[in-house]
Amino acid sequence: MKRILITIAICLAAISSMQAQELANFNFGGRGVQVVSPDIQGDSVTFNFRADYATYVRLSGSWMPNPYGDSIEMRRGQGNVWSVKIPLPSPEIYTYNFIVDGVSVNDPQNILVQRDGTRFLNMLIVPGKRTENYTEANHRGTVSHPWYDSKVLGINRRLTVYTPYGYEANPKKKYPVLYLLHGAGGDEEAWISMGRTAQILDNLIEKGLAEPMIVVMPNGNGNQQAAVTLGLPNAPQQDWRRMQDQLQNMPEAERNRMMNGYVVSLCEEIVPFIEKNFRVIAKPEARAIAGLSMGGGHTITASNLYPQMFDYICPLSAAGSSTAEQVATLKKAGVKLYFLACGDQDFLFEGSKTLDKTLTEQGLDHIFYVSDGGHVWANWRLYLNTFAPMLFK
Repeated sequence: MKRILITIAICLAAISSMQAQELANFNFGGRGVQVVSPDIQGDSVTFNFRADYATYVRLSGSWMPNPYGDSIEMRRGQGNVWSVKIPLPSPEIYTYNFIVDGVSVNDPQNILVQRDGTRFLNMLIVPGKRTENYTEANHRGTVSHPWYDSKVLGINRRLTVYTPYGYEANPKKKYPVLYLLHGAGGDEEAWISMGRTAQILDNLIEKGLAEPMIVVMPNGNGNQQAAVTLGLPNAPQQDWRRMQDQLQNMPEAERNRMMNGYVVSLCEEIVPFIEKNFRVIAKPEARAIAGLSMGGGHTITASNLYPQMFDYICPLSAAGSSTAEQVATLKKAGVKLYFLACGDQDFLFEGSKTLDKTLTEQGLDHIFYVSDGGHVWANWRLYLNTFAPMLFK
């Protein structure tokens, strides 16, 4: 018995020692040197990274002139903590990483990360007017991930759904719905992770600037069941090049359905699924659709194929356009808001200008919101923060 008690005591001591060492490594670098990173002080920010055996460490950040190639040298200091102090960038959300002997490494002291496809990147949130709605509000909504069966696409698929603060507390209240679509390379988590959708809506609703609404964020990749992080197999993709003869001989409506399977699923499966399983106002005046890049193209396509479904249409940096006839149909349908947005340095800016011209020529009242910069999340967060208060008024 005595031997058993001694063994247990030794094991507990070992576990305690391991935990203490783990905490020491995490909080103090293992050598009594506390590592804080990033450390914002006044108009500067310091990045710190402990690397005992590194020969060089550099900092790479999305605020740099060339975010895909530029980097800044870091200096080794006490306790092998490498540091660099830089002027604080203007208020926004930036991503960064360290380059340690040529290898990209995340900041272990910073728990704020976002996922872009298969990359996890640290975030630097610079406080200011631009970012005041990008951090946590006092009253927070709920983010869930329901699944729906798609007969159109032939697979079971995952959605991300935001319900506003108070949704669970009032079982009789119904809400309008924003269908918010991601771009190429994204999935059903993109707007939540990089777009800060929950934080933006929480803040706008808490301030009384936006109507309480449900936000539905589907996966726009028609062959995916869900985000790649779930490790689920993808369905085979259609090879449209091999089907050109077949497509040319189809009636236009049938051809559009076949080539736009995801949009058909969105309008004929996702919308009914949400209206059956959530407390929503199932009317066009309580439906909005918005999307960035590829999702902007999906937004335009959905409004063209289903002109009576959405009273609020918001293509953002959109990869797509509408004909004069399609715009005339939307005007006749009585669209309440058409919010078109793009950065003046975006490679899709000319397409947005062309769409703006078509909308103007057809007399469809709309907003063409032009921002600085290019095809980046800084703009798409800005657009959501701008048009969400205009919805369902």
